[in-house]
Amino acid sequence: MRTVLHVDIRWLLDVQEQAYPEDLTVRDYSALQAAVARHRVNTAQLGHDADPSWRAAALMHTIVQLRPLPVRNNLYACMASAAYMHAAEEGIDPPYGALVELARDVAEFNADVFVAADRIRSWRI
Repeated sequence: MRTVLHVDIRWLLDVQEQAYPEDLTVRDYSALQAAVARHRVNTAQLGHDADPSWRAAALMHTIVQLRPLPVRNNLYACMASAAYMHAAEEGIDPPYGALVELARDVAEFNADVFVAADRIRSWRI
């Protein structure tokens, strides 16, 4: 049985500090709390496996859509999802620009959380 990594709001704030050490502004803490709660869901749909890729995608999707920071939410979402995969001991090696492209697709409603998870899963090494 695999160990499930759950993060908290402090972890997300630590990722933000690494991404933007000069600016720690959060516009909406409830959006970060929503990302924390969402990535903890075990069954998002019937037959669904909430593996680390899905949990990383849930963090990304929620941050991109709810925009907790005043700026750079897509970049923050990329950092959070990559950091989650690393912390979960699931390495990823996306093609150059692919993570940013995924965040853009999420922002433009061209990728839901399941599509995002499939892409992240395809980058596992």
